[in-house]
Amino acid sequence: MEEKILMKGNDAMAEAAIIAGCSHYFGYPITPQNEVPAYFAKRLPQVGGTFLQAESELAAISMVMGASAGGARVMTSTSSPGMSLKQEGISYMAGAKLPCVIANIMRGGPGLGGIAGSQADYFQATRGGGNGDYQTIVLAPGNVQELADLTILAFDLADKYRIPVIILGDGYLGQMSEPLVLPKPSGKTFEKPWAITGAKDRDPQFIASMRLTPENALEQLNLELQETYRVIRENEVITECYQCDDADTVLVAYGTAARIANKAVIKLREQGINAGLLRPKTLWPFPSEILRKITNDKKKVLTVEMSAGQMHEDVLLACDDKNKVDFYGRLGGALPKVDEIIERVKSYE
Repeated sequence: MEEKILMKGNDAMAEAAIIAGCSHYFGYPITPQNEVPAYFAKRLPQVGGTFLQAESELAAISMVMGASAGGARVMTSTSSPGMSLKQEGISYMAGAKLPCVIANIMRGGPGLGGIAGSQADYFQATRGGGNGDYQTIVLAPGNVQELADLTILAFDLADKYRIPVIILGDGYLGQMSEPLVLPKPSGKTFEKPWAITGAKDRDPQFIASMRLTPENALEQLNLELQETYRVIRENEVITECYQCDDADTVLVAYGTAARIANKAVIKLREQGINAGLLRPKTLWPFPSEILRKITNDKKKVLTVEMSAGQMHEDVLLACDDKNKVDFYGRLGGALPKVDEIIERVKSYE
């Protein structure tokens, strides 16, 4: 049996990034993800990597852009207001087909909000928070083990598709400590012939997102991106189903909200009520087809979320019968309550 160690979520994610081969990290401190840059500041020099605390979130994402263009595996992390500041750089990297991993350990908002965990950045992550027609892959861990495991996957997906990948956690996951088995490297390798590494033995290369001829170069770039997104939708959906086969009510939740929803399902089952849980691990691409198949003959679907219902819109889009879909959420960093979920489900009987 592999040895388990106790680690805080933020630390586990940072160590997993190093295991994945992340050699460069650029970031700026903001609660509740400050352990991430602190961990990298200590560990990256030990493995020959580069840590740099940037002067701002804008500077950090620009440094990520440069390191990625040079072919490095590179990461940054932040929390909600900081993620807003990175959006121009993320859009540029999407347009330039530059891979990177970005962790957003969400806090409550809008604005500066508070430091308690939230899920109110779902739209920003899954709809492309910057300008233009682009997407990012969005992974949603539900525990400390998954914070580590999905970080390994994030780097592989970023390199495979030449795309920014977002790890969308929340302050509760980042701050909690749980036992985990540190993941092993995936062993996958990705050639980067496009990287700018010096043109001594080859023709010069050019990386940019600007294309000044709209009907030719820029439209073609967008069409290439859309084709990549189509392939991702078809091949990279990850979800987990718990007790869904015979469920009369299916709860849909991710991250910390899913941990609470899972407890509600267990208690409902103990009371003779057949409930189940669908937990998306990819928020983009969203598991619409899986949700549609699971909930097609169910009496009710309940979205449980730590926001005003951002993921709930995707749940509504996936379900054929909108009348059977309900929403329960808490805002501003407040946690859903197991008893309130149970009472809501009981009201459907």
